[in-house]
Amino acid sequence: MTDNRTAIVTGAGSRRGIGQGIAHALAGQGWNIAVLDLDEASAKDTANAVAEAHGVAAVSAGCDVTDKVAVDAAVSVVESELPEIGALVNNAGITSPVPFLEVSDEEWDHVFEVNVRGSYLMTKRVVGGMAERGFGRVVNLSSVSAERGGGVFGGVAYSAAKAGLLGFSRALARELGPSGVTVNSVAPGLIDTDITAGKLDPERKAAMIADIPTRRAGRVSDVADVVAFLCRPESGYLTGVTYDINGGSHIH
Repeated sequence: MTDNRTAIVTGAGSRRGIGQGIAHALAGQGWNIAVLDLDEASAKDTANAVAEAHGVAAVSAGCDVTDKVAVDAAVSVVESELPEIGALVNNAGITSPVPFLEVSDEEWDHVFEVNVRGSYLMTKRVVGGMAERGFGRVVNLSSVSAERGGGVFGGVAYSAAKAGLLGFSRALARELGPSGVTVNSVAPGLIDTDITAGKLDPERKAAMIADIPTRRAGRVSDVADVVAFLCRPESGYLTGVTYDINGGSHIH
């Protein structure tokens, strides 16, 4: 059990997204849940579904994670309505398949704003309280693209941004370890979500799956279960780690 703590999951509004799966997995362990998403209505739907399914307290807030004022406002709502924040899952992110020679400066900056700055702002807002209380779990959503250099779904901008999160996680793990706060990453491979649905032609998807040792795409639950494991109080000796969730498509 989580001793009546709250977990924040960003980007958890999408009905078939990894974030929603993570919210359910954490609620299943007894966490109260705060759902933050750019789409406020979707965030509310997820929070209601989580509360109904697991009997925990859940709140939602519309939040642009790239906006410091919006982040502060959303977290303030969480702090006023739920027990102390014990976990943060930085799931909000965007992909970009645009080749490097074609990517615009604006697209490059936007990918970094959402994936890197968003995770930075959310983490900066909540980890001080975690460190003061002597307990915290931060999990950042990276990607296999960061480790193998793209070639899955995202281009150079996406791979670079997600690689940035790995360095961020490792360095922060060293800094916050003495305070009882762990910081870890997960790096999913090909996962069946709304992001990939309909955007991969069947032939390419079949070819990708044929190259995965487990011979299937990942499920949202494959990622959510690992994130929930990393957030457990009992996982306090795991920090600075990257968990690869790719069915063996990238072994290193």
